[in-house]
Amino acid sequence: MLEGKSGAHVPPDGGDSVWLVRDRVTVKLTSEDTGGVYSMAEEISPPQGGPPAHTHRDEDEVLYVLEGEVEFLLGEDTIPAAGAGSCVYAPRGTLHTFKNVGTSLSRVLAVISPGGFEKFFVEAGKPATEGSSPPEGEPDVRGIVEIGQKYGMEIPPPPPGQ
Repeated sequence: MLEGKSGAHVPPDGGDSVWLVRDRVTVKLTSEDTGGVYSMAEEISPPQGGPPAHTHRDEDEVLYVLEGEVEFLLGEDTIPAAGAGSCVYAPRGTLHTFKNVGTSLSRVLAVISPGGFEKFFVEAGKPATEGSSPPEGEPDVRGIVEIGQKYGMEIPPPPPGQ
């Protein structure tokens, strides 16, 4: 990555990549890169993948579909089968998530403001290298939830029967 007075450049294969459950998250811009204003991460999810529904105490989040078909939950609203070019804004405190409802990988760009939340991804995830696969076995959901709480993220329990 190139950093300087004029900004930052991250090449296509640049950034810190981690596996977070079955999703590959690559932090493209950190809080340090943007003077604390925002951070940006690319999330690649397999069919039926995506984060659990959650809220952020301190951050607003914009989700932009780069590739694939995803379903968004935004508060009490569901946005079904949103394709490339679709964008969702989730203000802090709003329950939100996305799920890949397509048959191939989806790519979603997350812009989170203010910056700093990208540290959650790096701390909660397992390092991912080019060509690697998600870790085997069950994810440490309790650990992920605890790390999320440290960064002001709340993951409510799933509704009964799910």
